[in-house]
Amino acid sequence: MPVKLIIFDLDGTLIDSSIDITNAINYAIEPYGVKPVTVEETIGLVGEGITRLMGKILDRSQTKEIDKDILVDRFLEHYSSHLIDNTTVYPGVRETLERLKDYKKAVISNKREALSTKILDDLGLLKYLDLVVGSDTTPERKPSPIPILYVLTKLNIKTEDAVIVGDSNFDIEAGKAAGIKTIAVTYGYRPLDLLKGADYLIDKMSELVNILRLL
Repeated sequence: MPVKLIIFDLDGTLIDSSIDITNAINYAIEPYGVKPVTVEETIGLVGEGITRLMGKILDRSQTKEIDKDILVDRFLEHYSSHLIDNTTVYPGVRETLERLKDYKKAVISNKREALSTKILDDLGLLKYLDLVVGSDTTPERKPSPIPILYVLTKLNIKTEDAVIVGDSNFDIEAGKAAGIKTIAVTYGYRPLDLLKGADYLIDKMSELVNILRLL
């Protein structure tokens, strides 16, 4: 059965937002004397939403007295105003989305829906998408299958007609749990050994077109 719906992860798959996220983290923690994070450290920390991200920062600093909710608010204060200062679309993404006009397309991110939508719009990618789902759209986030099942219901697509494309084990686990095909990109934020459970691996987004012909 040919694929009718392609679900994309956002950060590490369609876009590289690591510098802007790093800057927002460091803005959030700066008043509290917590050691700044590097871009490389941020890449290893992101993927489970802002609240979990700030929890990891506090665990890393072994600091208990700082209110995590305050850090989340400070992060959002900065990040909301600097969403695409340094954020870039990965090579081949725009051209590939252009070539996939005959497919339904959605984004599922563990970033909040409003932020995800604004970034996609500002980068000129939103026009290619039928639906954007964030961490606050459904009761659970990836690796739960619930966001994927939500998209399937909203777009009236059967599980056998859908595929998820992402750079993380969370994307693969969510896809497997939802019963859809999984494709992992190797250029994103997660090491290759975490992606081995995917049905297919691609080294660049342009390879997706050929993979879809096989499905």
